[in-house]
Amino acid sequence: MKGLFLTRMWKVLAVLALAAQHVSGKTLKYQIYEEQKVGTVIARLRDDVADVLAKLPSGVSLRFRAMQRGSLSFLTVREQDGEISIRTKIDREKLCEKNLNCSIQFDVLTLPTEHLQLFHVEVEVLDINDNAPQFARAVIPIEISESAAVGARIPLDSATDPDVGENSLYTYALEPNNFFKIDIQSRTDGAKYAELVVLRELDREVRSGYELQYTASDRGVPPRTGSTLLRISVADSNDNSPIFDKSSYVINLPENSPVGTVLIDLNATDADDGTNAKIVYSFSSHVSPKIMETFKINPDSGHLTLIRRVDYETVNSYDIDVQAQDMGPNSMPAHCKILVKVVDVNDNKPDISINLMSSQGNGDAAYISEASPLDTFVALVRVEDLDSALNGEVDCKLHGQGYFKLQKTYENNYMILTNVSLDREKRSEFSLTVVAEDKGTPSLSTVKHFTVHVTDENDNPPRFEKGRYEIFKSENNAPGAYLTSILATDPDLDTNGQVSYSILENSVHGSSISTYVTIDPSNGAIYALRTYDREDVSRISFVVQAKDAGKPPLLSNATVVLNILDENDNPPVIVVPQLWNFTADVPASKFTGAGDLVTMVRATDRDTGVNAELICSIVSGNEEGFFLIDPRTCEIHANASLENFPHEHAELTVVVRDQGRESLSAKAVLKLTLYENMENHVQVMDQGESALDAPLITIISLGAICAVLLVIMVVFAAHCNREKKDIRHSYNCRVAESTHQHHPKKPSRQIHKGDITLVPTVNGTLPIRAHHRSPSATPPMDRAQIGSRQTHHSRQSLNSLVTISSNHIPESFALELAHATPPVEVCITRHGQVQPEGQWPWGQRGGGQ
Repeated sequence: MKGLFLTRMWKVLAVLALAAQHVSGKTLKYQIYEEQKVGTVIARLRDDVADVLAKLPSGVSLRFRAMQRGSLSFLTVREQDGEISIRTKIDREKLCEKNLNCSIQFDVLTLPTEHLQLFHVEVEVLDINDNAPQFARAVIPIEISESAAVGARIPLDSATDPDVGENSLYTYALEPNNFFKIDIQSRTDGAKYAELVVLRELDREVRSGYELQYTASDRGVPPRTGSTLLRISVADSNDNSPIFDKSSYVINLPENSPVGTVLIDLNATDADDGTNAKIVYSFSSHVSPKIMETFKINPDSGHLTLIRRVDYETVNSYDIDVQAQDMGPNSMPAHCKILVKVVDVNDNKPDISINLMSSQGNGDAAYISEASPLDTFVALVRVEDLDSALNGEVDCKLHGQGYFKLQKTYENNYMILTNVSLDREKRSEFSLTVVAEDKGTPSLSTVKHFTVHVTDENDNPPRFEKGRYEIFKSENNAPGAYLTSILATDPDLDTNGQVSYSILENSVHGSSISTYVTIDPSNGAIYALRTYDREDVSRISFVVQAKDAGKPPLLSNATVVLNILDENDNPPVIVVPQLWNFTADVPASKFTGAGDLVTMVRATDRDTGVNAELICSIVSGNEEGFFLIDPRTCEIHANASLENFPHEHAELTVVVRDQGRESLSAKAVLKLTLYENMENHVQVMDQGESALDAPLITIISLGAICAVLLVIMVVFAAHCNREKKDIRHSYNCRVAESTHQHHPKKPSRQIHKGDITLVPTVNGTLPIRAHHRSPSATPPMDRAQIGSRQTHHSRQSLNSLVTISSNHIPESFALELAHATPPVEVCITRHGQVQPEGQWPWGQRGGGQ
């Protein structure tokens, strides 16, 4: 029997070409039985649509994506190969109730969208016989008058079976007996019911009741059954029973009929008199609860009234059994059938279902890249109308300003595609409207809106407001102080427009820029990392780089110049005259006339601007007014002839004050001594000195000290070098000569003084000796010339070198000497050996060798 539960039964079949360029589609149909276990594979789309996929370029990595619908939750579609399998167990009766056609329909797209293919999948869920017929009551009581005529019919309760087709209720059976049988009838909707038929006259005095087994069965494999008990009571006769005008009625009821509508006025008559002729109308005992919830019957008048709205799309017909019974004893009811046909009206608007290509996880909007080509897939649209005939035929339109188009695929399915190239910088968002209108009279329509967002490509680098920023900050700031913020904007979206900031590495006075400033990478705020001192660094220039987070990232640079403003944090410093404990002795002539210069004060201030503008004043020692100081030049002049000065000494206290907001000052106590003869006393400065600026004097002094230290270091290095050479070559010319005499391999050869020539070095470099055959060979110098040159060079602190005649020394050796950096003294042994020596040989021995 397991063969009946094969999940994949057949597939089709219908191929529908799509008009959209490069897009084709298929409708694929499959069948599965209900109640299959989770994970059962229904189909594998990559295999079933191989003919379509073969037309795509080779090497394309396709993915399958199912477009969501309500019933798709029962199934799952695997992306890599489109395998369709069961996600949750499917109960056909819950999914489709009694509908014969039960299917799960959805659409599958292939991605990426440039190779979009559309497939419509219909999975029909087949019924299995998992439900047995059931009766609502375990015991069905029936009362029949003993006067009932042979052939009288009494409707019986119907059984229910939620299965369909062969598995649904098929027939009824009654326990064999001689008095009753059942006759099986079919309703307009195909459902079967049974009527109890009287076969023989009944006699209550002979037998007052019967209990018979009543069974319903289906035709499933194996068949299933359900049963109930008919408890029949035979009552005393009532001469006449009510009779309906007609045994059955057919009523057409528009589905939009209001509650309270009277469907029919039933009429039954009884020939008896009195209470035996009073008739009561009611539903038969076996009618379904659904009928009793929808209709009611007036027991006195027989009016059948609508008490609940009907819906053609839910139930299109009702079979109602009505009975009329008189009020006499042992009455026999009469039965009548009413078939209510629900007439469809155009009461349902079309339904629009939109499945969007959303890469952002938001089902209310579609997202399309601005780089998308024409005919890029945007959304799948499906329209449905539950009405029938023209009321259910729907036209669909798209309103989108021409940027998008609607393309029909199959049945009531459409695709929305791009109609033009999109540019996010021109327009980043579109509001599209889908309108569905049926062909009923009057027509009904539905409007649905959705948004298309144009996503950005990273085609815009961050841009600063300007390429150069000048900022100003006072010195002596606290570390971490905020300096400024610079902003770069990027019109791109999301990470493409997410800007981060950094400072490019460079050095300021030998230190990394990262020790001076830092920047908040998220907002471009710049902060100081140290306390600035304008006197050390007055201007800092660095480059800020703004980079977005796109792939690949784009960037731009801006230069920031930080100007450090001066604060009055340096007091004046008096440099002239030289002070000791704020005091200086200053000689002055007793014969200085009024207006003549007595002395001057020179001061410096490392600050700038008004913080460095100095004003001098005499604050004490000038009570008699003999001296006058220029506040700007700080020159002290005699206000009257000093011959009249009553003292030989004067002590002037001079204060030099800057013009800063919080003024700083320096003090000098000038002890003036008046002399009649100034030639015998050292002046602090003469007129020539007054022309020199104190900072210049300081710079010259420091330079001189550095030069002396450098000369000492060079001399010391040269001395150490000579000592090392003396250790490695610990012999002089005489020792070398005597040693060489015992050398077995070299022939003894004597060298003459004519072979040795002294030549001056040129910039410390030995001239290259020309080849001995060269006509430009330098002639030897005589001894007078040598003596003259030695005297001259010693006065210029220069060295001389010994040049060996090319007749006896190899040329390569002359070249090596010519490229030697320091001047070198060499000696020539009388056998032609060349050795360095610390002193000139003739300097030690007063002549030649």
